[in-house]
Amino acid sequence: MLSTAPQSVAQKSRNFFVGLAGTASEILEAQKLRYRVFAEEMGARLPSTTPGVDRDHFDAYCEHLIVRDEECGRIVGTYRILTPENARRIGGYYSDTEFDLTRLQHLRSGLVEVGRSCIDADYRSGAVITLLWSGLARFMTQGGYDHLMGCASIGMADGGHNAANVYRALEKHLSSPEYRVFPRHALPVERLATQSPVEIPPLLKGYMRAGAMVCGAPAWDPDFNTADLLLLLSMTQVDSRYARHFVDRQG
Repeated sequence: MLSTAPQSVAQKSRNFFVGLAGTASEILEAQKLRYRVFAEEMGARLPSTTPGVDRDHFDAYCEHLIVRDEECGRIVGTYRILTPENARRIGGYYSDTEFDLTRLQHLRSGLVEVGRSCIDADYRSGAVITLLWSGLARFMTQGGYDHLMGCASIGMADGGHNAANVYRALEKHLSSPEYRVFPRHALPVERLATQSPVEIPPLLKGYMRAGAMVCGAPAWDPDFNTADLLLLLSMTQVDSRYARHFVDRQG
């Protein structure tokens, strides 16, 4: 599918390039990175029919934001972006498969969904996620989109106890009822919650610092064996310190 998104999201920082994948080979490399992270590292059961590639029917309708190490030519970070225009073409968002999004219906005309965020194991120092976020900020600003939505995943290697504890810890960030979504396969939070220390994933911390809302209880994704929280970020309510750190990097 031809890209209709603003190509001006591309920029270079030191030895890294961040921008939208412009060729089929770049998209394929990003999908291979996703497979290494989700399947080989995390043990996800992926539906792709191509060995070593994470690909589903949403990919053809998505933009693929990438970070490439220019010195070695490797794609080391990626984010999948589904615009409201392409969500209408495919019949919905990926998040529709995990949540009842009825209460977000009025936002769909300006609602961008992000997902499949991953970074190569050798590049998880923070610089790459910063570049991915700056690319997202540029994409949202250039496209004039109002809201960013995505599922933040919490691993369930411990049986889901930490995921339940994370949700309990983030209940202060719950959206108001009119933005509440409902999981199709709910995580049994009451049964799994403990008094153990909470370990909040770094990406989820970033969303919270930016001013995102948690739109309801977590869903269980059996293929990825994760608990997913639906997060919503209004571009008009992004925390000012976070906006300066990311959006102002567009120049």
